[in-house]
Amino acid sequence: MLDNLEVGNLEYKIAEYFLVDLKKKFSGRDKKAVKIVELKRLEQENKTMEEFVQEFRRVARESGFQGWLLVEEFKYSINGTIQQKLIELEC
Repeated sequence: MLDNLEVGNLEYKIAEYFLVDLKKKFSGRDKKAVKIVELKRLEQENKTMEEFVQEFRRVARESGFQGWLLVEEFKYSINGTIQQKLIELEC
C-alpha cells in the first residue's frame, strides 16, 4: 500500500479510506502511537462532560501520557467555553 502511494500508483477517492487502510496496516505494530494520535484528535464537541471524560480516560489509559501532559491534552480537547473558564481561573 505505502509503496504504491509513494510512487503515485494508488489513489483514494476519500481520504477516510486511506486512513482506515493505514490504521489497519500499522495498528498491530504500535498501539500506543495510535492511541496518542487518537487522544490528540479527541474533542468534546456536543458530548456532556461526563461522556467526554469517560471517552478521554479510555483513550488516555492506552496512550502512556501522564501528569501535566495528560492535563494539557484534556484542557485542549474540551469545549471552548469551558477552556475560557479554566483560563480565567488560572490567572
